[in-house]
Amino acid sequence: MKCKTLYIVLACMPVVLGGCGIYGKYERKPLEFDAECYAKGDTSMAPLSAMPWRELFTDRCLSDWIERGLKANTDLRIAQFRVEEASATLTASRLAFLPSLNASADGSVSNSSSNRFQIGPSASWELDVFGKQRNLKKGAEASYNASQAYKQAVTTSLIATIANGYYTLVMLDEQLSISERTLKTWDENIRTLQAFKRAGRSNEAAVLQARANRMKVESSTLTLRKRISEQENSIRSLLLEPDADLARGEYSKQSFPDTLSAGVSLELLSNRPDVRQAEFELQKAFYNVNVSRSAFYPSITLSGNAGWVSSSGAVANPSSWIANALGSITAPLFNRGTNQANLKISKAEYEIAALEFQQKILDAGIEVNDALSAWQTARNKLVIDKKQIVALRGAVHNTRLLMRNTPTSYLEVLTAQQRLLEAELTEVEDRYDVIQSVIRLYRALGGGVE
Repeated sequence: MKCKTLYIVLACMPVVLGGCGIYGKYERKPLEFDAECYAKGDTSMAPLSAMPWRELFTDRCLSDWIERGLKANTDLRIAQFRVEEASATLTASRLAFLPSLNASADGSVSNSSSNRFQIGPSASWELDVFGKQRNLKKGAEASYNASQAYKQAVTTSLIATIANGYYTLVMLDEQLSISERTLKTWDENIRTLQAFKRAGRSNEAAVLQARANRMKVESSTLTLRKRISEQENSIRSLLLEPDADLARGEYSKQSFPDTLSAGVSLELLSNRPDVRQAEFELQKAFYNVNVSRSAFYPSITLSGNAGWVSSSGAVANPSSWIANALGSITAPLFNRGTNQANLKISKAEYEIAALEFQQKILDAGIEVNDALSAWQTARNKLVIDKKQIVALRGAVHNTRLLMRNTPTSYLEVLTAQQRLLEAELTEVEDRYDVIQSVIRLYRALGGGVE
């Protein structure tokens, strides 16, 4: 009668405990801020987030850099090991549902009696009546998915970092080329001024001013070469190639999308690997709460063994066969408040994970909007830069003509050329800002697929 009552209690226990949250399924909590603030644009941003990096970054030299980085980068390799570690944990949690099998043997030797040997297999199986193993498995699945998302986040960050470093070098190369061309122009100016001085049409002050301008440009070329060297060393560190030959393309041949959306939906932000990682961490924390709750309920274990006993002195000569089965229930009565403390800790960790997930979505939306704003601003500045360069080139040409035919001071030519140099360098930087904002947007949207 007692056994029958126990069976009835055990059969009804899952139904009774269903409302206790032990078998609860994770559901995303409502956000504390208005999610519609990110839905102000259309879905034209989706192609960029789903675009393979090879289609976005079409420069062959850059593609080679990225492929080398994906193979060798230390952070990405560490991320892969984390995935393998989480996969092993998940496999172990799935196997926990199966019985454990063991083989045992023991023997005794006595002077007053015959020797006795016992050998045979044994098995034990903990029934998952209260959902402990199920929640551990769900938590392990969330941890594995989080590790996968982390790896993708590292991959996206690595691609964006390499691309940003590449275009930084291409930009510096272009600025160095402009500065070197300007040095030749200043050499020509100095020679012209010296000839004018000998003819009485100029003076030593103009010559000295031209030489000072040339030395300023020469100093800037040294600074550019230093920045190029530092940037190359940074890229070599990413690629784990200290002596890598970093060939690169021309700045003028780089191309990117001409139009981008003015907004982005919340669903699109949820595709970011770091956002998905944060939500998987939240899922793991949710199931950890369930595991902590299950610690308050009994654990039920079935065990048994079978084998033979030999008392004749020969292990292979059984004198009798044995088999037994046992069921046990272990219930927590007094555990010095450990279970209660563990439950409070897991609940607090869940709330922390929920806040971090919400903050991650908020930061992602701000990052996307900032990248879009930077892209639009840089493009508008680029339009102005081009007009300014055209105007300054005309000014340099006209002042040269005036210098030949009128008493116009050659200092006006020097000033116009100096302004032209500054405008050309600024135009290169603004073009770089356009490219950098696209890279930032690629990264903010979570990168593309392979």
